[in-house]
Amino acid sequence: MAVAEEHRRTIPIESVNVTEHRMQINGQRVDYKVYAGTLPVWDDNGHPTATLQYTYYERQGVRNQEERPLMMSFNGGPGSASVWMHIAYTGPKSLLLDEEGYPVQPYGVQDNPYSVLDVTDIVFVNPVNTGYSRVLPGPDGNMPSRDQQQRMFFGVNADIQYLSEWINTFVTRYNRWRSPKFLIGESYGTTRVAGLALALQNQQWMYLNGVVLVSPTDMGIDRDGPVKAANRLPYFAATAWYHGKLDDELQQGDLYDLLPKVEEFTINTYLPALAKGAWLADDEKQAIAEQVARYAGISVESVLQSNLDIDTAFFWKELLRDEGHTVGRLDSRYKGLDRKDVGVRPDFNSELTSWLHSFTPAINYYLREELGFVTDTKYNMFGPVHPWDRSGNNTGENLRQAMAQNPYLNVLFQAGYYDGATNYFDAKYSMWQLDPSGKMKDRLYFEGYRSGHMMYLRRHDLELSNNHLRDFIKASLPGRNVPAKY
Repeated sequence: MAVAEEHRRTIPIESVNVTEHRMQINGQRVDYKVYAGTLPVWDDNGHPTATLQYTYYERQGVRNQEERPLMMSFNGGPGSASVWMHIAYTGPKSLLLDEEGYPVQPYGVQDNPYSVLDVTDIVFVNPVNTGYSRVLPGPDGNMPSRDQQQRMFFGVNADIQYLSEWINTFVTRYNRWRSPKFLIGESYGTTRVAGLALALQNQQWMYLNGVVLVSPTDMGIDRDGPVKAANRLPYFAATAWYHGKLDDELQQGDLYDLLPKVEEFTINTYLPALAKGAWLADDEKQAIAEQVARYAGISVESVLQSNLDIDTAFFWKELLRDEGHTVGRLDSRYKGLDRKDVGVRPDFNSELTSWLHSFTPAINYYLREELGFVTDTKYNMFGPVHPWDRSGNNTGENLRQAMAQNPYLNVLFQAGYYDGATNYFDAKYSMWQLDPSGKMKDRLYFEGYRSGHMMYLRRHDLELSNNHLRDFIKASLPGRNVPAKY
């Protein structure tokens, strides 16, 4: 007779499956091993509280591993698996897509000839409840309560705390303490890695060479009020240009001709006007509204009725309303179809629904059939992590402090011009505000792309963004015997 407990669906606390592979990156043969496994998170008493599933890519034939960089990769959400950058950006496999990044069938993966595996080993990490990672029962055999789980894992600082401990375990197990180390995070993952930079230094005594912020969040850097409203305009202009909604003079130029004009207007004219609020003179308000409407591709009436502060969701609904379409939140190149053309926000995020129906089958196939990680546990593209405790978010300041303490540490910002969730001008603003002293601005870099939140989905930007990342990694490696000092 079958016993129910014997058939309980669980994930191993600790396991690994190793496979060997070969591919071409930038015309060069790269042999590599993949370690697809799980490692525990321990509490202060040494009891495992969760197990994290990871995929570790290690290049073979490396003579001096102490000089070989190691990059830890995190996605965001919070609650998102590491799937996005894993099989679409930096890893040796990329999703089957068309040249512009739209899904095609049959679903699957292909070699990524632009992967940075030629210059760095990579670890893709799934935080608790994402991917195959899971909370474990306590010493008494019972699962922690939801409140206990939140305190342990599901908040800005809890997340950073347990992940820094887990990274220590990983680096120790795989003998990578001497390697130059990098963190890369996307979206909420940028909050995560910004906080980890200081936590690793101050709690694990592990110092980094670089942090990469892909489509960054605010990281606790204040940009509310007029700044928040004004910073949307360059994104609006990029999206309107892409969809051909600007006047002939603006439309006939290139995107890179347009954006500097919009950015200059945003900082020097639009932002001060918003700061004046109701005390802005009527004639000035009219002039500002006309220019904002011209750059955003919507009517002057809509701008005035919004008191010059255009809600992003309204823009997604309004820009193509006359064509019966909405535009995507994470990538405004995507179009959606709503039940009604009236309204102030789209019915759904057209880009995310498109991505999910291609990423989900691909990652499930790839991990199981190519990497041999076999489990009946469900792969959570988005896992149950809410409510998320967002209090005490000082991660931007933490990153600045980590840079100040560590002269080797450099930071790269990467953003897509058509991203309406974490818009590129907010990313620039955060970079400007990260170190108000300006003493470290020569260690801060920004790159923009003609795509959205996941800029790497577009084939040209997959190559370009990986090349920028490759150059950043190389530039962040000090020469042998170069001291870390000011």
